[in-house]
Amino acid sequence: MSRTKFAIYAGLIFGIVDILPMLVMDLPDKGIAIVSAFINRFAIGFIIPLLGIKLAGWQKGLVIGILLSLPDAIITKAYIPILSFGIAGGLIIGIITDRYNKKISAPAD
Repeated sequence: MSRTKFAIYAGLIFGIVDILPMLVMDLPDKGIAIVSAFINRFAIGFIIPLLGIKLAGWQKGLVIGILLSLPDAIITKAYIPILSFGIAGGLIIGIITDRYNKKISAPAD
């Protein structure tokens, strides 16, 4: 699987996992909130595997998770849930990305 396809899958999975609980919540502008949350989490999952900076996967995940979650947290004033989920998802995606990169760069036997 290409790195880009991996990034798309990571973004789709993280976006879907994030919006599932929102489907049963009573939210003002629910449709806009769901689309916004999905795009934000998709971006986190998509960017981490493609980011070419020299950091460990978990570090990339932490940085991207915080940076992309912070604007939504500030706007909604829901700091703890938005930042917590963004950080947790970023860390998990970063760790999985490291393992994936090691697998595809390992010499074939």
